[in-house]
Amino acid sequence: MQTEDIQKATEAAQFLRARAWFLGTRIDIRDLERGSRLAVGPLTMLVGPRGYSLIFRFGVVVLVGLTRSEETEILERLAPSVQNPFAHPESDEVDIIIDPDRPERFDTNGRLSLTEATTGRLQVVAHVLAKSCVLGYYERSVGEVFDRVERLAERLSQGLGPARDKKEILNEIGNVLLILTRTVGRVEVTEKPEITWEDIELDRLYERLAYEYELRDRDLALSRKLELISRTAETYLDLVNSRQTLRVEWYIVILIVMEVILSLHEKFF
Repeated sequence: MQTEDIQKATEAAQFLRARAWFLGTRIDIRDLERGSRLAVGPLTMLVGPRGYSLIFRFGVVVLVGLTRSEETEILERLAPSVQNPFAHPESDEVDIIIDPDRPERFDTNGRLSLTEATTGRLQVVAHVLAKSCVLGYYERSVGEVFDRVERLAERLSQGLGPARDKKEILNEIGNVLLILTRTVGRVEVTEKPEITWEDIELDRLYERLAYEYELRDRDLALSRKLELISRTAETYLDLVNSRQTLRVEWYIVILIVMEVILSLHEKFF
């Protein structure tokens, strides 16, 4: 089936639902079927007469125009290819109306209007949903870390010394760096997808959707929280190291005093 025929079949439905799942840290697409592949980046495949499966390497799959049973079947089929799967995947969805007479934007009911259901337009929607999913997952994760770091700051404000193990604090710093690596390096939340570089209409659609989902603002807020967590954890780690250094210095002083006492004891007795 040609791409034009697929698009016409999708448009005839007039209504689509796009759902995105952030399944794990990465999806290996090398072993996935290639017969119905329509595009790469994300890997876009036809499912049935009017459905789409759009798979991103950074762990997100977006399914468009499918029933619940079809979605479940695809997710089960993808499971072996997901690396470090999450126990509770983040999800996001949007209802899409295909109407050439409507402007391409969200209506008052939160539904997205598209003039046509071309592969490029659906890929743009998938990109925005995928990034929103990743941001949502890490916003929730950072919120949990932020609560723990806040308790560290409260101890410092009360004049109390460090109470946590160095390894635990290093884990917090490692988690921060890991989130930054995945959101900036893999997902490229603030970057435009390649399909918008040479298509003005797709570029405008992406900008409009990115604004609606507040991708840049959310990424900036996430980065600020990560920076604050990192600074707090590093400060706490410095205090732990200082306390350990002071303890070692006291041990050395005690050993020197004991050595002096033993020397005096041998000299006079």
